[in-house]
Parts: sequence; structure tokens; C-alpha cells
Amino acid sequence: MKPLIIGDLEVKLPLIQGGMGVGVSLSSLAGAVAFEGGVGVISTAQIGFYRPDFNKNPLEANLKAIEEQVKRAKEIGRGGVIGANIMVAGRNYKEYVTAAVKAGVDLIISGAGLPTELPAYVKDAKVKLAPIVSSEKAAKLLCRMWDKRHHCTPDLVIVEGPMAGGHLGFSKEQLKPFSEKNDEEIRRMMADYDGEIEKIIQVCETYGEKYNKNIPVVVAGGIDSHEKVQHCLNLGASGIQVATPFVATEECDAHPNFKKAYVEATSEDVVILNSPVGMPGRGIRNTFLKNIEEGHRGKIHCRQCLEHCDPATIPYCITDALIRSVQGDVENGLVFCGAEVDKIKKISTVHEVIESLFISE
Repeated sequence: MKPLIIGDLEVKLPLIQGGMGVGVSLSSLAGAVAFEGGVGVISTAQIGFYRPDFNKNPLEANLKAIEEQVKRAKEIGRGGVIGANIMVAGRNYKEYVTAAVKAGVDLIISGAGLPTELPAYVKDAKVKLAPIVSSEKAAKLLCRMWDKRHHCTPDLVIVEGPMAGGHLGFSKEQLKPFSEKNDEEIRRMMADYDGEIEKIIQVCETYGEKYNKNIPVVVAGGIDSHEKVQHCLNLGASGIQVATPFVATEECDAHPNFKKAYVEATSEDVVILNSPVGMPGRGIRNTFLKNIEEGHRGKIHCRQCLEHCDPATIPYCITDALIRSVQGDVENGLVFCGAEVDKIKKISTVHEVIESLFISE
């Protein structure tokens, strides 16, 4: 298996662990993946939720937590590659990027919106930049804007397909086959999406030629087997990003109840939901989501986490919902997941997950 080359950064395995917040992928999981030779990724979304000063001053707590978690991940990873996933839709985006750079991350991954100004925030730092896109159109737009405004290109591009977990870069109409559990239409959609991936690879090749650099493309969404890894590499991708399978591991930072929810989930439990972020999301149906569907709305204590969020109109506070679930209250919190979560049948280890991806049976 060829390593993932990102400029002058070499990753032993062509694997990036997807960033999952709030608190699902912190130093324990990221460090373990980095130790095994992949890119371990810390999600910065409300990362300081565990700190005693979080409710009083969430921004300060989050910035301190970035420093703490990156340091621990690097210690666990023993020289492995550590990245940070930072949402564009989050408030104080620039401050989070600055804190991650200062903490010494090797890679910044950014989605939930297009990170049009990201290069300006890192200045001359050696950190690599990896935007997340879901379409050729988004890839072209971002590369064109970075070229024009910042005279640079991404160091790596991550393509998140419609089977990914968490927030999705697709419309509710595009995701309709998943809502209706239409397997035939889903297979057709994924076959068509292979063509979209190939087009995004071409966009990266075009801009790579202009800047005399290689821009690797990493594919994400529903990748949970050696066969699927090979399929992505055969399309021309340089690597894969995997998130959901890493949740049900001993090293994952989430509460055991959160992991248990993954093990017990069936395909019928997986739903497309509305997120206050303004994008569709994928999660596990539970009491919380049923109550939201019925119009129930709990008390909202705003922590100013999202750039465009009106506490008076949102159906629920995503911060509170995610914190409840990651701390173990999975019935009354939001549990994001990937489309193939029902295939997870047990709690394993990071090493075992990686073996299943890169070693054929």
C-alpha cells in the first residue's frame, strides 16, 4: 500500500481518520490512529466541553482544549501525523485555525462550508491545508478562489460522498433515496458519484500543474472494507478518510453508551436530519430526534458556536445535543453516524479497524 504524500509530509498509510465532534475524536482516538501510521484527526467543535470554564467562557475553554488535546495526541502518536478538523460554519473560525497552528498540527481539514479564507489565516506556517468538498463545482470554486485571492492551492482535497456521517454537502432532495431506503436508487447514485470523484481529481490535477505540485484527493463516506478502499484507489484517489468504524473502538474518546449505540444500530435506525448548522445530517434515530419531529423544543442556552444561528428559531441547540450524547445520554442527544453504521457488530480496536481496511481476507 503506497503512503499518502502531502507535499513534504509523508503518511505511512493512505488513511485519514475523520474528525467527529463534539468530543468523539479527541487525543485518544487521534493519537492511536497516528501511532498506527494514519492521520489522526481531532475535531475542534466545542472541544472544550469537558473543561470547568466551558459554560462561562466557551471560546477560551475551546482554545485551551485545542492546545491540550493536540499535545496529548502527539504524545500518544509518537511522531505520527496529527490533524485538526475545523468547521467553517463555526463562529470564531480564524481563532480556531490560529490555535491549531500554534498547537502544532500537521494538517487542517475544513468543511461544513467552503474555507475560502483559510490560507490567509495560516500565513507562512508549514501546516498543510485540506478543504472538504462534495462536488466538482465546489472543488472548482474553491481552487479558483484560492488561486485568485491567495495565490495557492490546497495541499490535499477530501471528497465526502453522500454516505458520510455528520453534516453532508448535499441537499435533502439529493439525499432522498437514503431517506426512503431505496437500495436500487442508492446504488445508482453511488455509481454516478464515482464520476464526480474522477472529475474532482481532474480539477486537482489542473491546479496542481499550474503550481507544479501534486494535490492528492482523499475519498470519504461509507468506506468500511478492503474492497471499498481498493475501489477508491482504482478511481484515482490517493487515500481514504474513515470515521464511523473508528467510533466503536476502545480508543475512541466517546462514552461507552455512544459506542454501544453504534453496535446496536440497524439500517432502519439511520435517518437524514435537519441540523442548526444549515445542512442536512445523518444520525441514529432516538427519543431526541422523535421529539424534534413532533415539534418539541427544549430550553436553549446559546454558547455562540455557529456563525449563522438564531437561538429564537432553531429547533434545538446542536452543542447541547452533541454533548449529551458523547457523555452517554444517547437517547436524549444527537448521535451522528455514517450510512453503514449497521455493519458494526462489536467494539474493536484502532489496529483491528485499520487491518480490516488494508489487509484483504
